[in-house]
Amino acid sequence: MPSSKKADAAPWNDSTLALLVHGYAWLPNRMRRSLDGTVRTRLMGRPAIAVRGPDAVAFFYDEKHVVRTAALPDPVLDTLFGQGAVHTLDGDAHRVRKAMFIALLKDGAGVAALGECVSRRWREAMTDRQQDDAVLFDAAAEILALAVRDWAGLPLSDEQAADLARDCTAMVDGFATPGPRHLHARRARRRQEDALAGLITDVRAAPEADSTGSALEAVAWHRDLDGALLDPRTAAVELLNIIRPTVAIAWFATFAAHALHRWPEHRDLLRADTAGLYAEAFAHEVRRFYPFAPFVAGLAAQDLTWRGEHVPKDALVLLDLYGQNHDPALWEEPYRFDPRRFSSPEGPRDPMDDLVPQGGGDPARGHRCPGEDITVTALAAIAAELARLDYEVPDQDLGIPLSHMPTLPRSGFRLHLR
Repeated sequence: MPSSKKADAAPWNDSTLALLVHGYAWLPNRMRRSLDGTVRTRLMGRPAIAVRGPDAVAFFYDEKHVVRTAALPDPVLDTLFGQGAVHTLDGDAHRVRKAMFIALLKDGAGVAALGECVSRRWREAMTDRQQDDAVLFDAAAEILALAVRDWAGLPLSDEQAADLARDCTAMVDGFATPGPRHLHARRARRRQEDALAGLITDVRAAPEADSTGSALEAVAWHRDLDGALLDPRTAAVELLNIIRPTVAIAWFATFAAHALHRWPEHRDLLRADTAGLYAEAFAHEVRRFYPFAPFVAGLAAQDLTWRGEHVPKDALVLLDLYGQNHDPALWEEPYRFDPRRFSSPEGPRDPMDDLVPQGGGDPARGHRCPGEDITVTALAAIAAELARLDYEVPDQDLGIPLSHMPTLPRSGFRLHLR
């Protein structure tokens, strides 16, 4: 049998330009040419190896194998995550910082409360927009910003929340591309870090004020591994790491509308779903089926071996998220949209390590997104509201370009409320 290196021509050539050109399709296409489910390449001049599958998830999220410190390049930190963010930490420092996020969502009460805020704000917005046209992506981002403002205890006006929505979507939209989108993302992050650092300072200046137990207060008074409060700028970064991912659910909300338009039979199933179980399954399938994060990256903590391949210390290790969510070895007919995958008594074989739209592993101990339950809860609520909403979909370009990361239907999904 020929070696996988021969099957994957020129394995160690730099693929940075190919990634920018082909977007989400780049890594799955390379994986299909590999005989062992491993891609060897270079990104930005650095040796890189890409892996996929439940065993790869366990490999990637083992800190003896892969670390995040220094793994994220400055262009990503300066737009998406922020300098000094929890994503850049490892070991005990990471666990102590992440415990702050976990505590806000403990026992599901925090998640349920945010879901209720999303539903309330959605209904208010749709009532206000009766007999009106809307771009769903823009409307969803603003609704989610208002909801997370309410939930997090941010003293912002509706206009400031709308500005926050625009800046958060700019941060996500511009992190993976050079040029004007990236510069816009940097400016948006600086603007919101300045504003939120001011709120952190205000909270600390009035410690005698009645505590509301809000996310704003939790971040303001969090103490890191060294026992010190976060500096105001880093606290603002972490507050944004609650707000920005919540606003980013607008991408999934738009995909949910796209799915209901393509497969309208799900509308009746969602309307009849009084327990919310089908809505949750629908949310999971939207997250699996549609493109969001193409992969996550870390650095090899030491010289490693993966499936017989040497991985040198400090090489990039990529976990193929989009490809894994469409891997026929894990998902029957992976390009068929079917929420029943998640509503059968068996469920997916191992949801923790099979379904990875927002990363894998243990959210409490590893780098898996602790807000994943927020995404599922908010998206399920929005899907149910969309199914009940009376609207028309005008003629428009609903194509989803895989070369654009993060992607959306080109029109943003315009709808006319009746």
